[in-house]
Amino acid sequence: MPTGYFTHRDFHLHEMGEGHPECPERLDAINDRLIASGLGDVLDYREVPLASLTDVELAHGRMYIASLQGLSDRLVQEIEAGGPDHLQIDPDTAINTHTWQAAVRATGAALAATDAVMAGELTNAFCAVRPPGHHACRDKAMGFCFFNHIAIAAKYALDRHGLQRVAVVDFDVHHGNGTEDILGGDPRALMVGIFQHPLYPYSGAASTAANIRNLPVPAYTKGAAIREMFTSDLLPRLDAFKPEMIFISAGFDAHREDELGQLGLVESDYEWMTQQINTLARRHAKGRVVSCLEGGYALQALARSVEAHLRVLADV
Repeated sequence: MPTGYFTHRDFHLHEMGEGHPECPERLDAINDRLIASGLGDVLDYREVPLASLTDVELAHGRMYIASLQGLSDRLVQEIEAGGPDHLQIDPDTAINTHTWQAAVRATGAALAATDAVMAGELTNAFCAVRPPGHHACRDKAMGFCFFNHIAIAAKYALDRHGLQRVAVVDFDVHHGNGTEDILGGDPRALMVGIFQHPLYPYSGAASTAANIRNLPVPAYTKGAAIREMFTSDLLPRLDAFKPEMIFISAGFDAHREDELGQLGLVESDYEWMTQQINTLARRHAKGRVVSCLEGGYALQALARSVEAHLRVLADV
């Protein structure tokens, strides 16, 4: 079975202002790399529907969802009255008139990928989406994120597909605080992650939820140390949990070329981590993996790292 690739033009229309690192060019760089490498020829490109708001409510409060949609409607009215074309949520996070549609469709990508993998149509899938999701808490947008696509998909696999155990692996340079906020305390889900600390959002060093395993590392940690922590800590925890499906918050901003963090990973480290996750998924989860793009802001490093990640998923 092929590896699915889920993306959509709507994701290019969301942008947060000139010079913002979370920009549409991120997806262009990935797409260009897939074409140049020939890897795009072996992927199964899939349609990306809008998520139903009922499914978004698996991880987010109804009032929060309504308020975000209301902000989008308000922005349209302000633009018609001659106002600015962006509405700031926090110092780093803003919406334009396309953000709502892009965020709902990004969640739709994660859910469609989950459906296709569960149905046996795909071995696994990668969702090249934006805005990213892992900082979005149950009732709060932050850190470039509005809806938490991975957390929603994990809940969806449990509640809609009837799985008993799912795991989330987050290797973004930043702590996935939103995913922890949503999944913390749910014994059906195990979340494991390695991230730089201290670094935005300055959390994760002292999680009290039994189903969350965070491994904060200092700046300038390199791939060899990350691999050792994966091998000695995270992989045994995942193995003991025996997840029936694995979701990846695939942030590539721990790359040594990325200026939003100070870790020292390279493409071969992302390849190695993906291999370990894939092996574990074959052992316990019939190979079922759904990966969603999170961070990664050095465009060429991002593109090369996604290629390495996808080559393992696609086994080419």
